[in-house]
This record gives sequence, structure tokens and C-alpha cells, in this order.
Amino acid sequence: MEATTKYLRLHTRELMAAVERGEEVIITWRGQRRARLTGYDASPEPASGPNPAFGMWSDSVEDVDQQVRRLRQPRTFE
Repeated sequence: MEATTKYLRLHTRELMAAVERGEEVIITWRGQRRARLTGYDASPEPASGPNPAFGMWSDSVEDVDQQVRRLRQPRTFE
């Protein structure tokens, strides 16, 4: 199903009902496809633990102050 932005603004309830029935609604603006309305799966995502980037330097032997000082040193080109 396709709907214009004006139709979306004026008939939001009808479009949401279509999405609840499992339909996909493509929103167009000036004849160009701009967005897609689909149903939302409310099932929780599996917990995978903390963010993998968290603690990425935890195995480093330098403390944080030493790492920051080393990173802020000017480059030397040989």
C-alpha cells in the first residue's frame, strides 16, 4: 500500500490499522518513496551482556592516565 504524506496526516488511524493487519505502507512525498511503515515486534531482544566496546582496554597494562598522555604526544616522523 502507498500513501502520501498528506494522506498520512489526515488518515493516520486507517494507516495504523493497515499496519496492525500486517500490511506494509510506503509513504511518498512529491511522488518519491520516503518512508516505510511496518509493524513493531515488541518481543525483547536477547540480553547479550554489556556493550562489547565497554572495557575494551581492560587488558592493558598501562593505566588510563599513561594511555591518554601517550595518545596526546605529538607525532614524530622519521
